Amino acid sequence: MDGDRVEIDGGIMEGGGQILRVSTALSCLLGLPLRVRRIRAGRSQPGLRPQHLSGLEIIRDLCEGKLEGGEIGSTEITFTPGKIRGGTHIADTKTAGSVCLLMQVAMPCVLFAASPSELHLKGGTNAEMAPQIDYTVMVFKPIVERFNFTFSCDIKKRGYYPQGGGEVVVQMSPVKELTPINLTERGTVTKIHGRAFVAGALPIKLAKDMSAAAVRCIRKEIRDLYINIQPVREPDDQAFGTGSGIIIVAETSTGCLLAGSSLGKRGKNSDKVGIEAAEILLRNLKHGGTVDDSLQDQLIIFMALAKGVSRVKSGPITLHTQTAIHFTEQLTKAKFTVTKSEEEDPSKDTYIIECQGMGMVNPNL
Repeated sequence: MDGDRVEIDGGIMEGGGQILRVSTALSCLLGLPLRVRRIRAGRSQPGLRPQHLSGLEIIRDLCEGKLEGGEIGSTEITFTPGKIRGGTHIADTKTAGSVCLLMQVAMPCVLFAASPSELHLKGGTNAEMAPQIDYTVMVFKPIVERFNFTFSCDIKKRGYYPQGGGEVVVQMSPVKELTPINLTERGTVTKIHGRAFVAGALPIKLAKDMSAAAVRCIRKEIRDLYINIQPVREPDDQAFGTGSGIIIVAETSTGCLLAGSSLGKRGKNSDKVGIEAAEILLRNLKHGGTVDDSLQDQLIIFMALAKGVSRVKSGPITLHTQTAIHFTEQLTKAKFTVTKSEEEDPSKDTYIIECQGMGMVNPNL
């Protein structure tokens, strides 16, 4: 068997956990045995962290596959996939490792399962270096559902750094195939809304300060739009631990959603948290693309699996996106091209990501 294993170098390009997520999801979908070496070689603590291991374990369980080298700190794994089945699956990082990253690895696979799936994902809902669960629900979900599938995402409990303790339940039914998307018209911004939250021991005043600072920052650039950022205190029975943060979403006339978000941490002034999120949003609005920097790379695997040509207009291509494209092309028959967009306005730094998808068909339906 070993002669047929696809070899993946986990230390090139972005050099992080994303290489593992993309390649194991595709291995599972395509039935390709895989070896990943030099896992997270680009990180200060190389090898598998609890979150990556949980992601590998849920993929293994989803397809009754075989995983070798699956322990914390391991820098090499081999994975042999089986048949993807539906049903209930649990992944628990037992840390503040991101539930959103667990969702990223599992979701493409369960779309091509034999029956509906329910994923119980446990860990951090609002974690550093990962999309916040609010981003997943407010931005990722409505856009990715344009590939012609739906899912529900129920936030049972929020969990924060350092303990985690959050839980999200994702339910989805399999599809026959995915349809391509065309996201090339930005339109004009029609509304800006969001939520600034505190949980645990923190007073609501912090959420109000984050919200007010964010609104002031956006107002300097965008004067004529109503901006509604709700300050929220998470109910104690729905949040584990103490945390704070903010997400701000801009909606456009063509249905695009772009966001900026930031998390509070000890010693970080709440005004600064609000301003940071506002500045990320403004930067994403400035480039003229239809997706923000956080969504770019998350769409790549779906574009590759879809039947037909998908086109997305984005700002500057992130290293995460370049990495996702590289490994997706290595493992599938999908072909990507990235071209500078012919803008009327030369100050706009936009690109068209085009993909001739492989047209994955669910063999179980």
